[in-house]
Amino acid sequence: MYTGMAGMIMPSTYSSFSFKGRDCRKLSTDIGRCHGIRAMRIEKPLEELYNVRVERKVSPERLVELGVSRWSVWKTGKCKLPWDWQVDQLVFIEEGEVRVVPEGSEKFMSFVAGDLVRYPKWFEADLWFNAPYRERYCFRAYGDD
Repeated sequence: MYTGMAGMIMPSTYSSFSFKGRDCRKLSTDIGRCHGIRAMRIEKPLEELYNVRVERKVSPERLVELGVSRWSVWKTGKCKLPWDWQVDQLVFIEEGEVRVVPEGSEKFMSFVAGDLVRYPKWFEADLWFNAPYRERYCFRAYGDD
């Protein structure tokens, strides 16, 4: 129900009709017609949805700037690991590829050798490794970049 500025009460009812073969609904108080406008579904990249940042093909200068050679090393072979991050983690992939499937998702992000990836605190995902994999990593405090 719609109440006008002067206190006038005007009932709003819905009506259905067909326009160019499409079913349309409108308020009886609306002026105009249904033009068959369809909503578009725009999907954001998973990295954006989950706040995972990635730099591809990182330059040697950038690696020196970050001190990557002093970071801890982790490696694995073909496997699947459930993982959750208790703190922000910065990872430089030296060898291989990882597919990251966020918890509750059927889609994945793929990161390969040469990528610098920042996983946010509290992020949860399954990690899939199909071959030997090696990374250097460090944990970051909030606000460190």
